[in-house]
Amino acid sequence: MSNRSIIIMVLVLIAATAYLLIKGDGDIDMGGEKHGAEAAHMEEAKKNAPAAPVAPAEAPAAPAADTKK
Repeated sequence: MSNRSIIIMVLVLIAATAYLLIKGDGDIDMGGEKHGAEAAHMEEAKKNAPAAPVAPAEAPAAPAADTKK
């Protein structure tokens, strides 16, 4: 492939990516885990979700002591 065809291909891919990002929902959050007011909608989702039964043998262990203060 020549340099010209590679440049054209890259420009076409950039244009296609930009088109999809602009026409898409645009509500993409790459910020990671949220806490506080930002995560309030997750509490409502947990209330509406059916609870899975937990067997006594599978009960979670006690949390480790928090050393950050």
